[in-house]
Amino acid sequence: MTILLLGSGGREHAIARSLAASPRCARLFIAPGNAGTAACGTNIELETGNFAAIRAFVLSHHIGLVVVGPEEPLVKGLVDFFEADTELKFVPVVGPSQAGARLEGSKDFAKAFMSRHSIPTAAYRTFAREELAAGRDFLRTLQPPYVLKADGLAAGKGVVICPSLGEAEAELEAMLGGKFGGAGARVVVEEFLSGIECSVFVATDGADYRILPVAKDYKRVGEGDTGPNTGGMGAVSPVPFADPRTEAGAGFMARVEERIIRPTVAGLAAEKIPYRGFLFIGLMNVGGEPYVIEYNVRMGDPETEVVFPRITSDAVELMTAIATGKLADYQLEVSPQVAATVVCTSAGYPGEYKKGYPILLPDAAPGALDAAASPATDAIVFHAGTAAQENRIVTAGGRVLAVTGLGATLDDALAAAYATVGQISFEGMNFRRDIGQDLMPTPQPAAR
Repeated sequence: MTILLLGSGGREHAIARSLAASPRCARLFIAPGNAGTAACGTNIELETGNFAAIRAFVLSHHIGLVVVGPEEPLVKGLVDFFEADTELKFVPVVGPSQAGARLEGSKDFAKAFMSRHSIPTAAYRTFAREELAAGRDFLRTLQPPYVLKADGLAAGKGVVICPSLGEAEAELEAMLGGKFGGAGARVVVEEFLSGIECSVFVATDGADYRILPVAKDYKRVGEGDTGPNTGGMGAVSPVPFADPRTEAGAGFMARVEERIIRPTVAGLAAEKIPYRGFLFIGLMNVGGEPYVIEYNVRMGDPETEVVFPRITSDAVELMTAIATGKLADYQLEVSPQVAATVVCTSAGYPGEYKKGYPILLPDAAPGALDAAASPATDAIVFHAGTAAQENRIVTAGGRVLAVTGLGATLDDALAAAYATVGQISFEGMNFRRDIGQDLMPTPQPAAR
């Protein structure tokens, strides 16, 4: 079939690579794509928010499947747009309805949904601009640190953790005062959960589901989890405490499935919310018990760059099964390999940064646009913020590349990733050197 993939980041490059590898993919279009996705299919100058232009392209190119990468078109109702159109309604789309996308589009809606369906999460309250005083009062009932979340979409930067009450009160005032624009018109204030985070990904057609490989990402820009939050500086999969191949991991994932995944899918169905797509559940492991931090209604980034390389079953069949309600018939197959990705960013990210710097890729001739894999190591170079310019690949975003290493162990995967990162260069390139180190086994003292 002919497929249209919407998006332009590292997530979309990873998905595009898997789709292009399927014998069921006759032709793949990526809109708008990046310099890396051009090796997987045909990039199209098409904005993900321009529904009319997407409609015209889908009809004129006889698209048989649409896969939505980012959250914004879902929150804006792309799936509903298709279903309301007499010509588009027969085209399968991977992504939830606008009602389902509220799980990410509104933090308050997501927390209320969890409350209605007894899904474990942190205690919270939501405040509007005129409720600043009440918000301050609620903060005083909590223990530090304090978690504040902009209710709406804020490009992954709307969550702030404040170590002191004074900072939390000032941050609440700033957020309600417009720090995140309309996304912060309402702010969710919640208790801080102490534990280890992981990202659980679920594919669902609204009735059945498949649990994809679990990952862990690294949000802070600096080593040792320091500095401001980013869209993600790296990721690993599997996560030892959530690896179903181990006894402890199987027990943890059984609790996740029973207390979180099943109630979530059942809750959506009970509330008659159509959901055929991916569900990203950000979890906190608190002493072995899972709590939901947040929902996202698409695959995560950079977690997709470690999740999809581990999925060995057919990606087009997976997408089709999701979109057509036939997931019960899909057999998910996952590689036992460990994957680790290291993100290379522009200088200044997540703040202001410059674009347009030429990128030297490993073992690639100058100007080569198909250097997706590094032959020197068992690694894949996924493009995120890149562009082709005058037969060169240049930086075009804050997160520029995501280098994924694969290996039998986490050590092997990290070695492959970092060996390839060492062959890449561009002006101001930055990356974390401690991805995955917190998951390494603690060295045991030598016997005497």
